[in-house]
Amino acid sequence: MTTKEKAYERARKKAEKVVGDPEKVKKIVNSALNKASSAGYSSQFQEIADKLQALVRLVKSWLNKEYRSTPWQTIILAVTALVYFVTPFDAIFDFIPLLGFADDVAILTAVLSSINHDLDKFIEWEQNLVQNDEPSASTVDADFEEVAGEGKAED
Repeated sequence: MTTKEKAYERARKKAEKVVGDPEKVKKIVNSALNKASSAGYSSQFQEIADKLQALVRLVKSWLNKEYRSTPWQTIILAVTALVYFVTPFDAIFDFIPLLGFADDVAILTAVLSSINHDLDKFIEWEQNLVQNDEPSASTVDADFEEVAGEGKAED
């Protein structure tokens, strides 16, 4: 087993343990958000960064019981990817410039490709939510009555 495989296996085992504890999952999600927002992305990694953000939103929505149409295996893989991403001592230590982030990208890419269908369904669900929340441009008829003396400025 390679170093990367061992690190991934440790992350998967940790994910299986923490996925039942909402507070621990929240900490991992927040750590992933902090790490993702502090990392500067080149254009070639922007797509992965966007998918990572969607992955974080998926886990948060699952955690908050807002979106439950995700298979359990997808949740385990998503949390595993986040655990691996936030762990500084994985296959290649994250404090090593450029290289430390390369293994994170490799694991994220592998997980994202394996759960892509479920992630796309979640993104579609999110977009439908946004569309349904937008106010419609309709006219509302209302009767009103002016009350003498109130609300008028004195000259």
